[in-house]
Amino acid sequence: MLESYSRSWTEIDYDAIEHNVREIQRLVGKTKIMGIVKANAYGHGDVECTKALKKAGVDFFGVSSVDEALNLRYAGIKDPILILGYTPEEHFHYLIEENLIQSLVSLEYAYKLDAYANTQKTKIRCHCKVDTGMCRTGIIYQEQEKNMDAILEEYRLSHLSVEGIFSHFPVSDDLQEDSVSFTKKQIELFQEVCSQLVQAGIQPGIKHIQNSYGILNYGDLGMDYCRPGLLYMGVTSDDSIPIASDPDFIPILSWYANVSLVKWIQKGQTVSYGRHFCAQKPTKVATISVGYADGLHRLVSNQGLCVLIHGKRCPIIGNVCMDQCMVDVTAVDEVKEGDVAVLIGRQEDQEVRVDEISRIAKTINNETLSNIASRVPRLRKRGS
Repeated sequence: MLESYSRSWTEIDYDAIEHNVREIQRLVGKTKIMGIVKANAYGHGDVECTKALKKAGVDFFGVSSVDEALNLRYAGIKDPILILGYTPEEHFHYLIEENLIQSLVSLEYAYKLDAYANTQKTKIRCHCKVDTGMCRTGIIYQEQEKNMDAILEEYRLSHLSVEGIFSHFPVSDDLQEDSVSFTKKQIELFQEVCSQLVQAGIQPGIKHIQNSYGILNYGDLGMDYCRPGLLYMGVTSDDSIPIASDPDFIPILSWYANVSLVKWIQKGQTVSYGRHFCAQKPTKVATISVGYADGLHRLVSNQGLCVLIHGKRCPIIGNVCMDQCMVDVTAVDEVKEGDVAVLIGRQEDQEVRVDEISRIAKTINNETLSNIASRVPRLRKRGS
């Protein structure tokens, strides 16, 4: 029986990352891997995941913000780090001091960055972001509007060292004809931009466009890097979505909580806020020390989501509370205070996957995992 560490905790098999990296590499051939460790590596621990990725041969990392980049630098990570999101002007100095690479969210932003670098008599490392269809950040280069002059202008700014170029897929997870055509057009547009840079006498630098589903569904596109996030953690965004490959990933995270109380309630008694569960017969109820403040979506309340206790599936009944939830353990013998409930992971011959939580909560695994709260310890799996 697994011993408890806290009221609720996760265990993470960081050693399994190496296996998952090999599976990614098998799909993309010679394309190298940029490990995306933003949002605390989707809730898995950015520093530990980065170290595990480095051990697996990954030599480039992507984060969302300068704060996340600094967290890695202060932990001793010296490898290239690309900030995928926006860095405010008051933090530009960190880009120089910590040798970080900033994505250019717009030409106007590039001008500001160039002007600051000029005052510091240096060059700031950057990657050019091209918007081929996401309509989020970057210079628009789509069929309706091709701003090639703006892309050339970014490369020619004298105090920026534009070392790479990238774009992003919004529908690489969808194998329907319209979405596949859209993604292939994005690839074509991106390659067109790179070709025009070369024709203008400019080397594009490091090229990268594939997110996790871009890797799963489009294989080796001949780019320099790809950008997996959840994949090296052994999961996809949605288990129900068909993919064009057959990888063998190992999920690295398991989530546990303690049973804090076991009691019988009688027919007609109700459970939790709102009284949405009413016992139709005598029911044995276990209170579990995990709730929505720990990251268990309140939307899963009373919807049939199960946890594992003594290797048996036990449904959550009533509304999930901030720090606790209740489950029906009528069919479980000898359940008692201190027993371990599994929210994500295996117990005996049963498994609960993160996807079960996400489907009921009508979201994706990215959000479910990222939402596991900071108060839930991330512990290295024993033996890993």
